[in-house]
Amino acid sequence: MTPKTQIEKQLAALSATLSPINPEVFVWAEKNIFLKWGVLSRSKFYCLDCTHVWKPSCQSSCAKFTACPACKGRLKMMPCNQVHFKETEYFAVVQRFAGFQVVRMAIAYKRMKKNFAPTHFHHEVMQHWISPAGEVRTLSRSTNAFSQACDAWKFYSPLEIRPKDFVRNAKCFINPYKVFPQIKVLPILKRNGFKSSVHDIAPHLLFASLLSDPIAETLLKARQIKLLQHYLRVSGQGIRRNWQAVKTAIRNSYKIADVQIWEDYLELLRHFKKDLCSPLYVCPENLSGAHDRLVHKKRGLLRKKKLQDLRLEIEKAQSRYASDKKRFFGLSFQDRELNISVIENVKDFMREGDDLGHCVFTNEYYGKKDSLILSAKIADKSVETIELSLSRMEVLQCRGLKNRPSNHHKQILRLLSQNLYQIKQRMKKRNVKAEADN
Repeated sequence: MTPKTQIEKQLAALSATLSPINPEVFVWAEKNIFLKWGVLSRSKFYCLDCTHVWKPSCQSSCAKFTACPACKGRLKMMPCNQVHFKETEYFAVVQRFAGFQVVRMAIAYKRMKKNFAPTHFHHEVMQHWISPAGEVRTLSRSTNAFSQACDAWKFYSPLEIRPKDFVRNAKCFINPYKVFPQIKVLPILKRNGFKSSVHDIAPHLLFASLLSDPIAETLLKARQIKLLQHYLRVSGQGIRRNWQAVKTAIRNSYKIADVQIWEDYLELLRHFKKDLCSPLYVCPENLSGAHDRLVHKKRGLLRKKKLQDLRLEIEKAQSRYASDKKRFFGLSFQDRELNISVIENVKDFMREGDDLGHCVFTNEYYGKKDSLILSAKIADKSVETIELSLSRMEVLQCRGLKNRPSNHHKQILRLLSQNLYQIKQRMKKRNVKAEADN
């Protein structure tokens, strides 16, 4: 994009004068952002980091990790035997330049092959320029428009200024695996609570929020890191809605173990008209137990007092739910005995909540426009319920019995991740049909 406004021309000129990333940063990245890998081939272990080869013992051959006798590295074993292996990660370099906070994003590749030393490739692909007022403008390389991946970079393309609304693009939410430890920030960021860690939050999102949002500043200064992560990563609406309760938690130095459960618990307190400024309610010693008690209480009242009304509500809610999510009905993913499918009936939300003892029905998750709710079953028995964000295509929650992960948790997440493209296809078909109708 050709710079048009004064700020765009200024940032394009500043980016052109910015020094290339120091080679020592690439050396640090090669040592710190990649795992050490090994592979079992023809009854021998191959270290893909130092090229050492040795015969394993029977016990170590079945382990997910093993130690290389030569380089003493802890090797993660490749799940398959092939010729070439590749690992890709992002890292960031944080600098200040000409009064701006600059976050430079680089992609790194590690290519591995048995009996050969690994090779590395690094390329800067994006720059986030943040003004002292918290406004973010991004320069990035072009991507392949025909690729399903949002980060299929064209490395030969230049860094170009992007439109102001680029902050809503999926590429803007890329979170680097690690940040180069020599971080240089604007003095105002130190004043607003930043010390040395980005707390596993995309640096440009954290810095922009600290410069423009007093809620983010308050959460960081109070060291409520989990609340801050939830506020910036998932949705700020819940934190804003429950801000009085958040301040009560801060005043009482209450650390929240599970923010999603805590927000659901506050909704239940609000339903029962409890005081959300009282630490007695807001800061329970056993959050999970307090949440489950209120869920059980609300469920009992719904069934005891409003059974007939509930049936009418389910019928009305079913028509609205079908109208919103009908395009996803019929989606089902299978992996041996595991089956993941979209919940198609509101009454099944009630059954899911009863079977697993959580609040997917009680808190009316079927009414969330941006969420798709799926059920993971083993032998037709529910083991976990999944909430997927349709705008970000990422799992918000995946909870089993009593909101705890089941023994199949990793398998469920892996199967869902492998089939996200099917959900994207259903969304694209709906959008194409809507455009045709217009």
